[in-house]
Amino acid sequence: MLPTSSLRSTSSRRASQAPSVPTSKYLTFRLGEEEYGIDILCVQEIRSYEPPTRMAYAPDFVKGVVHLRGVMVPIVDLRMKLACSEVTYNEFTVVIVLNVEGMLLGAVVDAVADVVALEDASIKPAPRFQGPVDAAYVRGIATVDGRMLIVVDIAALLSPAEMGLLQEAQSTALAK
Repeated sequence: MLPTSSLRSTSSRRASQAPSVPTSKYLTFRLGEEEYGIDILCVQEIRSYEPPTRMAYAPDFVKGVVHLRGVMVPIVDLRMKLACSEVTYNEFTVVIVLNVEGMLLGAVVDAVADVVALEDASIKPAPRFQGPVDAAYVRGIATVDGRMLIVVDIAALLSPAEMGLLQEAQSTALAK
């Protein structure tokens, strides 16, 4: 009979020899009744919501800017950007600070849920709709514990013009 330590090392060797399946980790959050996931590598931090300094003439979904350790961070309410039916601010409302193409951006969401690891193959392509629905920001849809998870590409969510507007807002706020 083999000692227990010998059995453990044999099984761990087998596990390390198993072919690896490409996986990525996603921070999941809620917007209304839907659950979304965003690549964890984009996430800098999660903060409680505090009203930002409003920027004049900004679109409704751009709530303003906050000062975060010497950096002005534009705040975008994803609920408004994605036309959620109800936008309320409560104790669960949080800001996910993201690094989007080298720029810090705060995304307001209803609540943060969890971090999940998904095999790349488990993310299925999102259905394409005809008409005014723009789902270019949806990387795909996965099922996690029986729930549907909409996997989002945050860089694709904002148009180049909107990204330019946010960079301008950030620069303007720094100049003041």
